[in-house]
Amino acid sequence: LCCECGQAHPLLDNHLYNFQDEVDDELVCHICLQPLLQPMDTPCGHTYCFKCLENFMQEYNFCPMDRKKLSFQQCHKSSLLVRNLLDKLMVLCPFKAECQQSMQRCELEAHLQNRCPGFKKYKSELQRKKNPISKGKEDPPAKGETNTPKDPEVPSGGSSLVAESSGAAVVSLGTAEPGLVNPAFEETEEGESLVQHWICRTSLVAETTTIEIHREDPEEELGMRIVGGKDTPLGNIVVQEVLRDSVIAADGRIAPGDHILEVNGVNISSVTHCQAVSFLRHPGPVLHLMVLQEKGFSNKSAQQDCGAAPREVIHVTLVKRDRSEPLGIKLIRKTDEAGIFILDLLEGGLAAKNGKLSRNDRVLSINGQDLRQGTPEAAAQIIQTTESRVNFVILRQPGVQLGEPVEDGSTSNSSSSSSSNGGSPVHHRRRPDQNHYRRKSSYQKKTVAIKKEPKESLGITIGGGRDNKNKLPIYVTSVQPIGCLFRDGRIKRGDVLLSINGIDLTHLNYYEAVAALKSNAASHSVTLKALEILSLNSPEPSQDIREQGFSWSPLWITWLGLPSYLHFCQDIVLSKGNLESWGFSIVGGFEESKGNQPFFIKTIVPGTPAFRDRKLKCGDEIVAVNGVPAIGMSNSELIPMLKEQRNRVTLTVVSWPGSLV
Repeated sequence: LCCECGQAHPLLDNHLYNFQDEVDDELVCHICLQPLLQPMDTPCGHTYCFKCLENFMQEYNFCPMDRKKLSFQQCHKSSLLVRNLLDKLMVLCPFKAECQQSMQRCELEAHLQNRCPGFKKYKSELQRKKNPISKGKEDPPAKGETNTPKDPEVPSGGSSLVAESSGAAVVSLGTAEPGLVNPAFEETEEGESLVQHWICRTSLVAETTTIEIHREDPEEELGMRIVGGKDTPLGNIVVQEVLRDSVIAADGRIAPGDHILEVNGVNISSVTHCQAVSFLRHPGPVLHLMVLQEKGFSNKSAQQDCGAAPREVIHVTLVKRDRSEPLGIKLIRKTDEAGIFILDLLEGGLAAKNGKLSRNDRVLSINGQDLRQGTPEAAAQIIQTTESRVNFVILRQPGVQLGEPVEDGSTSNSSSSSSSNGGSPVHHRRRPDQNHYRRKSSYQKKTVAIKKEPKESLGITIGGGRDNKNKLPIYVTSVQPIGCLFRDGRIKRGDVLLSINGIDLTHLNYYEAVAALKSNAASHSVTLKALEILSLNSPEPSQDIREQGFSWSPLWITWLGLPSYLHFCQDIVLSKGNLESWGFSIVGGFEESKGNQPFFIKTIVPGTPAFRDRKLKCGDEIVAVNGVPAIGMSNSELIPMLKEQRNRVTLTVVSWPGSLV
């Protein structure tokens, strides 16, 4: 049964409802002869259901009523008044035996999910059939393990997972077919929307892998940023970024988007963000991580994969004497397979002398930068900007001959190769609505006025600035034991600085802020206005662990508590073909039990438009879609809006840096 309308219907068909009263003919679609769903107006003045009209226009080029010439692009959403009238039509609960309630059509889904005894009974019976021998509490990462296709492009070592199961944390927004504009979706217990794909056509494959990380210095940073936690809508702990030249980058097996399930045997899939940071910052020479890694969509049968030749993942490090030294590698693309391959090693070059790289090797990553869907130009750029150590992770399959290359080759000898990013999205500053949502963290404004000697310093160091990659406000990174602010005691590490002596600091870059603080510190009196973030969750882990080797910065969860006027929104424009999905999943949105929550990007699927664009990150908050604010929307309202965008969508997002571990 459909989880939105509670009735059985094909995935691509409209929802079915039992209307309490006869519906006015003006509100009926003249294709399906049912009350309108997602009404669309034609230029000739007729109104049809979105799905009905789209399916009709795939075969015909005229209006069904007056047969005037028509294209789907000419049609537009009906007015808000019409949509509200339709949403307020009274319907009966489909579970008549257990529930005799009636409600507005727009309220039926929430009724089924939260209040209907009949639908609750149906879900319990369905769960019992799926798991005849239930052990009660299940571990989410293990859920959905089946004999699924295994992606040959990534190292083995774990169990495969497919998006057939709601337990898999890997999903996709969008559709693999032009007609699947708004397929039904399910909600897991965590509230994540799983957009269903035709499993017989393509499956979303993921794999759990145990990775052993070695550190020469037990207290050295791992060098990755994480987001998520059970105290956020994301739920899981997700890798947002891998820093260059870090321990994780040198290892090369962990990539942005990976979900960290265990740390040294401790399950962190259901801990708070702060607890996860503490586990990952714990010093030690060896770290065992269990991660869930998405492999993208696979339409290969299990039999095909069983017959595939074994592949070997190899780590190779080349050391340059200086930045300009070439490696002597020719990189190309193949016509029939995504990714970058080594075409040739130049005789006498660094790579040829090293002897560990070979022709036909596929480059998975360089210095921790994921290149499974990359270009030769992007690889060359990484190599050329690296000072010394170039860490390759390559995939080798014995006996495979290289196919015909696309005319898109690049070599690390070139000094003028540039990354092919496509078009850059439009970035501009705008002021969002005053509140994106009711945040779980609160903040306290404070004004600190102090008298001081003219030569006495403030005694603070700062970070952030609007020239920062994440466009952060200015914040205090340390209060030194010398200076007037330490003596006063009211300004603390982590405080966001708003102004000094009336000079606004919120729109300044780092160097402008330093100059403003220094010039005003020469005064006999200083008045600072600041914002202290008061977390309502657990205390910051840095209070409880040793921090040698860790450069301090606020936790990701701290930024979520900032008021909206300090957010810096950017527009990210994604484009796709008719046969592609957008390639990302979202969590969050309005829920009756939790109120307004932010929408977060939870997963980005390899090989999809969102993955190739590389600007959208896990943990980004979606503020608007095509200029329409997401505030107050439920998951079931935002999903169709995203899926209606056929080839291009503009996402307005706020991107906060993940917590550094």
